Amino acid sequence: MSRYEPSLIEPKWQAAWEEAETFRATREGDKPKYYVLEMFPYPSGRIHIGHVRNYTMGDVIARYKMATGHNVLHPMGFDAFGMPAENAAMASNGHPKQWTYDNIDTMVAQMKPLGFGIDWSRMFATCDPEYYGQQQALFLDFLEKGLVYRKNAVVNWDPVDMTVLANEQVIDGKGWRSGAEVERRELTQWFFRISDMAGELLDAIDGLDEWPAKVKLMQQNWIGRSRGLQFAFSTVDAPAGFDRIEVYTTRPDTLMGASFVGISPDHPLARHLERHSPEVAAFCAEARRGGTTEEALEKAEKLGFDTGLTVRHPFDNDWELPVYIANFILMDYGTGAIFGCPAHDQRDHDFATKYGLPIIPVFAPEDGEPVEGEAYVPGKSDKVTYVRGFAGEEVQTGDAAVEAAVDYCESHGVGQGVTKFRLRDWGLSRQRYWGCPIPVVHCETCGVVPENKENLPVRLPDDVSFDVPGNPLDRHPTWRDVPCPKCGAPAQRETDTMDTFVDSSWYFARFTAPRASTPTDLDDAAYWMNVDQYIGGIEHAILHLLYSRFFARAMIETGHLPETAKEPFNALFTQGMVTHAIYQTKRPQDGRAIYHYPEEVEMKDGKAVLKDSGMEVEVIPSAKMSKSKNNVVDPQDIVRNYGADTARWFVLSDSPPERDVEWTAAGAEAASKHLARVHRIAADIAAMEDGTTGKGDEALLKAMHKCIFEVTQGVESFGFNAAIARLYGFTAVLQKSEAGKAAKVEAARTLAQLMAPMTPHLAEEVWHLLGGEGLLADATWPVADESMLVEDNVTLPIQVNGKRRSEITVPKDMAKDEIEKLVLQDENVKRALDGGAPKKLIVVPGRIVNVVV
Repeated sequence: MSRYEPSLIEPKWQAAWEEAETFRATREGDKPKYYVLEMFPYPSGRIHIGHVRNYTMGDVIARYKMATGHNVLHPMGFDAFGMPAENAAMASNGHPKQWTYDNIDTMVAQMKPLGFGIDWSRMFATCDPEYYGQQQALFLDFLEKGLVYRKNAVVNWDPVDMTVLANEQVIDGKGWRSGAEVERRELTQWFFRISDMAGELLDAIDGLDEWPAKVKLMQQNWIGRSRGLQFAFSTVDAPAGFDRIEVYTTRPDTLMGASFVGISPDHPLARHLERHSPEVAAFCAEARRGGTTEEALEKAEKLGFDTGLTVRHPFDNDWELPVYIANFILMDYGTGAIFGCPAHDQRDHDFATKYGLPIIPVFAPEDGEPVEGEAYVPGKSDKVTYVRGFAGEEVQTGDAAVEAAVDYCESHGVGQGVTKFRLRDWGLSRQRYWGCPIPVVHCETCGVVPENKENLPVRLPDDVSFDVPGNPLDRHPTWRDVPCPKCGAPAQRETDTMDTFVDSSWYFARFTAPRASTPTDLDDAAYWMNVDQYIGGIEHAILHLLYSRFFARAMIETGHLPETAKEPFNALFTQGMVTHAIYQTKRPQDGRAIYHYPEEVEMKDGKAVLKDSGMEVEVIPSAKMSKSKNNVVDPQDIVRNYGADTARWFVLSDSPPERDVEWTAAGAEAASKHLARVHRIAADIAAMEDGTTGKGDEALLKAMHKCIFEVTQGVESFGFNAAIARLYGFTAVLQKSEAGKAAKVEAARTLAQLMAPMTPHLAEEVWHLLGGEGLLADATWPVADESMLVEDNVTLPIQVNGKRRSEITVPKDMAKDEIEKLVLQDENVKRALDGGAPKKLIVVPGRIVNVVV
């Protein structure tokens, strides 16, 4: 084949790999194992070019590790439960199951032509009963160990989607999908006891040496260890049972500046008061409709309701503080109550100003005065002067001041120092159909009864409808109503399903034995775990990774993973996005944007215009791909027009993998032309007569070994774009070389080996054209000969009176006197000397020559 035809080459080699089961992973004792995993996709319908970049990165590593003698596990699956499937079913009068599996079929059909070296025999979707049945078994084991429990809790409730939302799913006080104002409701929910592991999860972050620093910092901040004081204010004339209000503060050094006490609308005292006062009830109801995340509460207007109650200051019984119900206090952090120090907290300052409360300074800057009308919040190392302190005026602000204040309070019988974490227990209950059923039954006699494991999986019923809002499982009597597993009396299944984060928190372990009759096979898990290289987006830096770390520990505790898998991901890489320009025009009548597909646009006279009308188009470069903006690139179009290898080469070549890369038609065209050039060079070499000799064999082979060294370094360090740049350079050397056939064949085969992780189909074709044995996918990675990396010659710049005038290339080990002779024969030097002799001639070996005239 003289022409590069990806449409013929690529299916041929994909079939060859499939027939040989090249990427099927089995346990082998004589090779080191390597487990590479990309975060699995949600089956939304079609993959996009961003998926291609993500999976190509993983495939480069997997193929490289295979070539370097590793036994590689590189699997693929689908994170398939969740609300989008229900929404799609409601919109089309269909079923989430059909929608999901149709999408999976579509996406697999898109992925396979891209030539990923994946063990497809291990594929599963989290909505497969075989998968979620094992997840239910895990739940029961966690329940037995006390790692999961049930309690009443205030939750984020989406009144349109009629489900609980995690804090992260509430955006500006609205549901992330419905856009409805989120309410706070008290419901009975299931929780994972992740907060018990907060300290361990936090401390272990320091040992994650191959994780990005920014991800580790995000996790540290989310877990949020803080040192503070917990104490109680005594109430004055409060209702019975409320003689104390417990408070936790991280700033006990500001206690002498207390101005008010604030409690959450969900605090037990507020709940009591609202039952007896319509005004309190109305305020609390309004507050519960506001945002629920810390960020949302910080942005919202600070509102309070004066309860008329007061408390006594712990250091002065005559000092009484008013008690407010405040909309910015969360019940699930600390104690649900705070004291406000308006002089040294901006939020408290805004609140005090709004409600006319006193502002009492505790300290001031050592040099100068606080800004009028603002709270003074010193930095950790700022020196301050105490004006109303109790912990010693010599103490700085920051941690030292907090510790001194804690010591002082403890010694005077006011509370105790405690360490708390921002991390709360993980609420996993969701009032949705399309999720993993929680395997318990509610019996009036026996209470909450775990389902018997022999009855797992508790399968979702297929005969459901979405014509009524809410969870269809609540109104499915033949599924919901069952005998109690313990006493046999009539009972009801739990109709809540699990948060979809549960599904993705252990899938990496299931890949080690995806058909096992238990959640994992311990022998397989011990062999394959941990994931050696995990690849995915920065958007999963907190919750998915944190929950997976918790699950690994819980699975160890319940006997499903070895102790060595406590941190399941040895190395983590967060890749950038693939972006694409947005093409838009404006509607004349109202200026509304109209978005155009790239294929509707062409360049004329340096301007982007619509092909059909010539109308000029506004171009917004490097924008995130979005279906709503019509700037999504379909990989199938790329494969059809250029081939899979072009797509793979381009997404790796144009930018460091941790940064965004912009897809352009010109870039794809250039990549395609380069791959065609490589194919043509190989075909020309193959056509050379055997025994053909030439000049430059050694120079070509030296360049080859240097390329091996530099590409290996690039792949090992995720510098794929740098490795590709080196391959461009070596291709040019090979094309220009006048070496003989044997040297060229060796160089071209090596080029194919080095390109194979990025462009596996073309590499196989070149290998085959040049007589390589067997499949290149099975070949050993080339090793650079270090002796060939040593440069024989060195180029020395020549300076005359400090200015560069010439240069000379000489053997690396040439003697100084020989170099001096050559320098004096240089025409530029002779011209500068003008027939005279130099005053000095200084040779710095391997670096420079200085001539002083």
